[in-house]
Amino acid sequence: QVQLVEPGGGWVQAGGSLRLSCAASGRTFSSSSMGWFRQAPGKEREFVAAFRGKSISTYYADSVKGRFTVSTDNAKSTWYLEMNSLKPEDTAVYYCAADNSGWALDGMNAYDYWGQGTQVTVSS
Repeated sequence: QVQLVEPGGGWVQAGGSLRLSCAASGRTFSSSSMGWFRQAPGKEREFVAAFRGKSISTYYADSVKGRFTVSTDNAKSTWYLEMNSLKPEDTAVYYCAADNSGWALDGMNAYDYWGQGTQVTVSS
């Protein structure tokens, strides 16, 4: 059974940094896409960043470009979202996701597996 577990998250003041991790178990994801999405209260879930497995490339939403960085550790089946210069508007529940095809990017429906979500709160 595939599981994506997201420890971490937490509270930080504006301008601070946090690193989220997502650990996969149940299969290997060496060629999969790995994405991050977030959902703020009262809003729809939105794309944040992704590592596209087939092209070995990273993509970011405009709102986080230059501040967030995705990385992967295939040996540990873990991927990370490094978040710097955090803003109050980054407050949300963050979800990691993985796909089977390696082509998923910013579309939620393209992902096959999801983490349980972790709360990130940025205070002003």
